[in-house]
Amino acid sequence: MTIPSRLGTPLSPTATKVMLLGSGELGREVIIALQRLGVETIAVDRYENAPGQQLAHRAHVIDMTDGNALAALIAAEQPDLVVPEIEAIATPTLVELERDGKATVIPTARAAWLTMNREGIRRLAAEELGLPTSPYRFADSLESMRAACLELGFPCIVKPVMSSSGKGQSKLDGPGDVEAAWHAAASGSRVDSGRVIVEGFIRFEYEITLLTVRSRNARGEIETSFCDPIGHVQVQGDYVESWQPHPMPSLALERSREIARKVTDNLGGLGIFGVELFVAGDMVWFSEVSPRPHDTGMVTMASQAQSEFDLHARAILGLPVNTALRSPAASAVIYGQHDAVGIAFEGIADALAVPGADIRLFGKPQSYARRRMGVALATAGDIETARRHAKEAASRVRPVLP
Repeated sequence: MTIPSRLGTPLSPTATKVMLLGSGELGREVIIALQRLGVETIAVDRYENAPGQQLAHRAHVIDMTDGNALAALIAAEQPDLVVPEIEAIATPTLVELERDGKATVIPTARAAWLTMNREGIRRLAAEELGLPTSPYRFADSLESMRAACLELGFPCIVKPVMSSSGKGQSKLDGPGDVEAAWHAAASGSRVDSGRVIVEGFIRFEYEITLLTVRSRNARGEIETSFCDPIGHVQVQGDYVESWQPHPMPSLALERSREIARKVTDNLGGLGIFGVELFVAGDMVWFSEVSPRPHDTGMVTMASQAQSEFDLHARAILGLPVNTALRSPAASAVIYGQHDAVGIAFEGIADALAVPGADIRLFGKPQSYARRRMGVALATAGDIETARRHAKEAASRVRPVLP
């Protein structure tokens, strides 16, 4: 893997150029972290004025699932690093470009390709690495999905093989839920491949995100480090609040780190990985992994000395990182509440009056009732107080029509 050996000056011949494929709220924060290190940033997304595009040195709007368009843009911009920030990308094109020496993909093109598709990463984790996971089947028709559900039993979970943030995900309590779940998966998929994963239900106590960083130390050696575990609440598979650190038994934490290390060592490269795990007592099951900052990890903007975005920026540039916790903290989502373009927000001062609270508004040009438009953060002496304050701050922000 080729990484920049020095950092240049943006918009000059010495510039270190990083292209982000996907420029939502997570990409926006990565861009901020990169620009603090003097990196020239290029933000790519499927729609104009995405949050990261508002800050980057240059912005492009393309269909990133179009391999020819993606290859042409990378050839034109000649970035030092290509950083996928979403799943809906022509990853086979990235694999070809990396193989031919025409792009350096973060963490690797193979990692982007495997994790874009739940089938690829699940088969890697369960069948190649032998990690504990929920029982699963793949289906490419309504009838084969019905058979998989009956084989695994109810309740079960159905997800598109290509989606994010819980889109298209359903919990099925009985045979009567199968057809609706099939259609929900098709409508929620980033790229409708007509294929789903059916997962048997695990009686877990809680789910965590273990942010795992592959970076170079001061001696230039690649090492793995871990952030404190992040707990979170999801509604219909979509994150609504998170907190750090999530308390857990030492043996469960050790097993979580072992699983995360095995997966990320196999995927390789540099950067941060959001490893999702189910936990019950000392038992841990692998769920998913994202080779990029994770939405539940937005809490690290308040909780850690270096946020997940700072960690990602430093790691991909070959710089040492610091995963130290600064304070217990929590995050809570601010929803758009309206279907409109260019909404406004009231109550910001009231939100910031909550002890330890802070606010991030993403600047998304279009709002939907359940679209994530911002996040409230709060620090406190314990996670229970931090959670309460984050939710209170979020509730005081009022999206209003223009």
